[in-house]
Amino acid sequence: MKDKSYKVLFLVFHGFSEHNGISKKIWGQINGLKFIGVDVILCYYSVEADGSRVWKVGCEILVDFGRGPIAKIRKRIDYRAISEYVQKNKFQLIYIRSDHNANPFTLNMVKMMRLSGAKVLMEIPTYPYDQEYVTLRMRLELAVDRLYRKKLAKQLDAFVTFSDARTIFGQRAISISNGIDFSAIPVRKPQEGAEKRTIHLLGVAEIHYWHGFDRLVRGLGIYKQSHADCQIIFHLVGQFSGDRERSSILEPIAQFNLQQNVVLHGPLWGEELDAIFNLSDFAIGSLGRHRSGIQVIKTLKNREYAARGIPFIYSESDADFDGQPYVLKASPDETAIDITKILEFLKNEKFYPACIRNSILDLSWAEQMNKVLQTF
Repeated sequence: MKDKSYKVLFLVFHGFSEHNGISKKIWGQINGLKFIGVDVILCYYSVEADGSRVWKVGCEILVDFGRGPIAKIRKRIDYRAISEYVQKNKFQLIYIRSDHNANPFTLNMVKMMRLSGAKVLMEIPTYPYDQEYVTLRMRLELAVDRLYRKKLAKQLDAFVTFSDARTIFGQRAISISNGIDFSAIPVRKPQEGAEKRTIHLLGVAEIHYWHGFDRLVRGLGIYKQSHADCQIIFHLVGQFSGDRERSSILEPIAQFNLQQNVVLHGPLWGEELDAIFNLSDFAIGSLGRHRSGIQVIKTLKNREYAARGIPFIYSESDADFDGQPYVLKASPDETAIDITKILEFLKNEKFYPACIRNSILDLSWAEQMNKVLQTF
């Protein structure tokens, strides 16, 4: 437990959205640090209502780049205001969330931060990440990061990772789990009453190709071919990140005539999202992480499902959940998900939401962020 004299600057290269999962995660991390007694100040980039591009510290504007093309360029290369703020305020720790933006300007910023006497950590939310850059334009954007990231790594005190990597780009890595802000996630309340005949499956995400939900849809289509009276509904909550993701779901729906079995809800939150969890029997985690070259990762989604108290399936390796009785593992490949295995899993086990949730109390953000602080 640190005292209030221990100051942390939490630096994020983007803004926030109330219902965005990444935003919720960052606030969970900040609240976790505050819970263990740390004085945390958030510094982040934002586009204001009038189009001005600014860096903020808390609710105050640190620097205003104005509007227009020059402002767009300056926000990517001009970090002087942040470096000067760090110099003046004497932080013990700078915690940076990587935006895959290693370049001469971020490199110089970190050098200036180190001169203040602060330790500088960089969290890489997903590692490795090169495979996520699939288009030519994306790969060109990544090229600068690839050129400078080892140089940037030398200036850091450590990376923070949710993988099992011991080192990243030649720098030591602190491995933690994605945490949970339990106060923000209610435990589900399964529907009571007459025995349900319909099985409800649920996937919640901003839908990317590596979520692999198409494997579940194809599996549902194959199951329906031999079970004409199929009473299984897959609820997919979230928006598609691109045309590839959309077509990967819509095509098997049309191919297998699953219009009555797959419901595309779009983004939901609050009471509407709670209601879907209460209705659902089983949740779908990532089924395609192998598509981006990842075998081991501690995803936030697995932890959110467990906090809700719902059994779930995923295909990667996650030491916090592999072997748990409420988890069904899928193979990390392109085979369709065997729906029969899910049904047998649900039939043979009784799952209590509170028990599932209680199994991960050590995964609070306070516990995970404290692991980071204890390394110094």
